[in-house]
Amino acid sequence: MLGNNRRVTARILVADDDAKHAQLIRLYLEREGHQVITVGDGRAALDVARARKPDLVVLDVMMPLVDGLDVCRILRAESDVAILMVTARSSENDMLLGLDLGADDYLAKPVSPRELTARIRALLRRVGAAGETDAPVRVGDLEVDPDRFEVRVRAVPVVLTAKEFAILELLAREPGRVFTRTQIIDKAFGFEQDISERTVDAHVVNLRRKIEENPAEPRYVQTVYGRGYRMAEQ
Repeated sequence: MLGNNRRVTARILVADDDAKHAQLIRLYLEREGHQVITVGDGRAALDVARARKPDLVVLDVMMPLVDGLDVCRILRAESDVAILMVTARSSENDMLLGLDLGADDYLAKPVSPRELTARIRALLRRVGAAGETDAPVRVGDLEVDPDRFEVRVRAVPVVLTAKEFAILELLAREPGRVFTRTQIIDKAFGFEQDISERTVDAHVVNLRRKIEENPAEPRYVQTVYGRGYRMAEQ
């Protein structure tokens, strides 16, 4: 099922008893073009998964009626649906238990919706639920790989936070285009409410420290005074 020119629509079930968190995830996934169903307990998750046959399940561990670990175990016994577990339990043992029960990936709360959607794109590609992927974006010797959530400069991996990655991906897709801070907040962070223009500036400073040889004279992320930021055309 094809979505827009870069993404493929998938059926995604979000099971989380935190209604606000589930709604935030839903909004982000729908922006990606996916069909999303949300439920608030483990029993409903099993019922909907059996009836609707989703391509992927985003599964919270701590849910009423049937907890997420049991839901994961039952779903994995019944099908090959992709399962991404999201939980406040962040210890290594908890992560390994979820993976042993059949989860394909595991994220600890608080989760950046931007990182979550990147993980979901990669998962859908891995399990074959999506026929199209986001190709890596290259600007000079800078490479941004949205599916793998990776950045390389001169073939050397660079570790970015989710928000730094979001800004870099946005700018790299359209070198030379100037984005105001407000546009960056809207396009890169969408529904997140904790981002201000000053916060964008702070993220850009940190981003430059990681990808620029000389952050004081950036080759990639350039300031356009009085306007905002742009990716230099290489």
